[in-house]
Amino acid sequence: MTDTAFPPSLLTSTAPERLAYFESFTVAHPHLKAVYESLMRTISEPAGASFIFVYGPSGIGKTTLRKRVEQKLTEQILSDLERDRGRIPVIGMEAVAPESKNFNWKDYYTRALVALEEPLIEYKVDYGTRGIYRDLFGNLVIESKVVAPALRRALENSLRYRRPQCFILDEAQHLSKTSSGQKLQDQLDCLKSLANMTGILHCLLGTYELLTFRNLSGQLSRRSVDIHFPRYQAENAVEAQAFKSVLLTFQRQMPLRETPDFLLIWEYVYERSLGCVGMAKEWLTRALKDALDEGSNTVTLKHLERRAWSVAQCQRMLQEIQEGERQLMETEADVKNLRNALGLGGEPVPQPQSVEAPQPPRRQREVGKRKPKRDSIGMQHDVS
Repeated sequence: MTDTAFPPSLLTSTAPERLAYFESFTVAHPHLKAVYESLMRTISEPAGASFIFVYGPSGIGKTTLRKRVEQKLTEQILSDLERDRGRIPVIGMEAVAPESKNFNWKDYYTRALVALEEPLIEYKVDYGTRGIYRDLFGNLVIESKVVAPALRRALENSLRYRRPQCFILDEAQHLSKTSSGQKLQDQLDCLKSLANMTGILHCLLGTYELLTFRNLSGQLSRRSVDIHFPRYQAENAVEAQAFKSVLLTFQRQMPLRETPDFLLIWEYVYERSLGCVGMAKEWLTRALKDALDEGSNTVTLKHLERRAWSVAQCQRMLQEIQEGERQLMETEADVKNLRNALGLGGEPVPQPQSVEAPQPPRRQREVGKRKPKRDSIGMQHDVS
């Protein structure tokens, strides 16, 4: 056993305990750090924004990001919580996919109130929808029905009282489950009015399906901030090295007697995880479980192959990812079209260049001789 980072005592623990240790481990890789810092800066100073949209592939690590942000926001106002026991530092919940074709707002309001620790949710009464009748014993009964508007008002009041720094909604792409395009606009208008009336910033985390909401209206575009949580691109040498560093960290955290060597097969791991750290972690966790169940000393290639996503599954997921990346990519033609529409002309204004140390004169090559370099493979994507 060499080059390990887990507590050695884990080797004498049970298989479920060893698996739970690895499953709970997270790594602060470069893309996660960059998105986390950008998100925290925006929450600290939204500058008039009502929404923060965080887009990324499924399995990129958005839930890990949410947990880190919630932990940091809680730490920041611990002293305030001592003085104001009714305050909640941050609200985090997941938007549940509807059973029918339309998003269920009543269920959403109820779950939000539960997250806010609101008491007696089932007794939020709308007195405009009550009925009066007598039961079998002749007693007068006043029946009230809890409806969405009543829950909405209860949520507004609870948010004003609890004063969270941010309302984080995970799997927010489920909001787009509607039967028509007009209702799609209504979905975001509903959340926008909730954010405006309570003064609470809303952060929506989701897959590239969330891009449907990106530019529904000019007002929404002005009041929102976009943050892209990208995957690692293998054709970029720096990002490929970062992905390999993540694999090195994972293999050192596996509580096994023999440390697996994922760097030898990093391209295979990249291929079946599509450069998404979250997907790679889920895959390695399943492979580790198989190894522990078999009593194996390490995770082998056979364990990985047994638990890998199929080529067809990867191709389908990659197709959706690349479509999302294309929608977020801004080209020179886009900039020229915008400048033409504003009457500024088609050529963009040159950006100021940073002052650099003088470079030595370049070696002259023969006319017509191509400069040696590696050709780009596939499309170039913006991973900022």
